[in-house]
Amino acid sequence: MTVPSQFSLPKRTRRSQAERTAETRRRVMDAVIESIADIGYRRTTGTEIARRAGVSWGAIQHHFGDKNGVLAAAIDDTFSQLVQVLGAPDERSKDLDERVSQFVDRAWQHFSSSHYRTAFDIFLDLPPELEALDAEMTARQVATWTEIWKRYFFDSQLTRRQTADLMQYSVVVLSGLATTQVFGRRDERTTNAMLDCLKQTLRLRFGEGLVD
Repeated sequence: MTVPSQFSLPKRTRRSQAERTAETRRRVMDAVIESIADIGYRRTTGTEIARRAGVSWGAIQHHFGDKNGVLAAAIDDTFSQLVQVLGAPDERSKDLDERVSQFVDRAWQHFSSSHYRTAFDIFLDLPPELEALDAEMTARQVATWTEIWKRYFFDSQLTRRQTADLMQYSVVVLSGLATTQVFGRRDERTTNAMLDCLKQTLRLRFGEGLVD
C-alpha cells in the first residue's frame, strides 16, 4: 500500500561533524558544571564527568586532551556565558539609570550562576599545570569586561583611570557577593541591598563625570 505523500515521514537530516562535535563539547561542559555543583571540585573526576556527559573518557580526551584540558575549557566557557548573559543593553534603554540597572542585574545573574561557581572552584585549587592560565584568564576577564562596559556606558565621560577603578570596584562587589553564596552565607535581603548600593554608586560616579 502506498502512503499518501502528505502523510510521508520527514527525511532525517544527517548532522554534520561540526554539529556533533559542538554537542559533545556542550554535554561535557554541562557535566563539569553539574558535577562541581553537586559534589564539589575535588570529587569531580574524569570518570564522573564522562558518566554525567554520557560519553566515554576516550571521547573526552579526543576533544579536550585530558582533565586539565577540560578544566581550561570550562573556565573559557564561563567567559562565553558572561558575554551571552550580559550581551548589550536593550535598544530602548537610552536612560543611564535603566542601563545601570540592566548591567548590575545581568552581571549578578552571571556571578550567581553555576558557571561562575565552577570557575571559582577551579581557581581555588588550580592544578600546577594550569597556573599559567591564571594570568591569561585574568587578562581576558579585563578585556571582556571592558568590551561589555563600553556597550552599556558608551557615553561615559570618566577618564580611563576612573573607568578602570569603577570596573574593578564592580567586579569586587559582585565576586564578593558570589563568594558569600559559595560558602553558604546566603541572605537575599543583604544581597539585594548591596546590589542596589552598587547601582547607586555607578549612577553617582557617572553623574560626577570627570570628578576624581
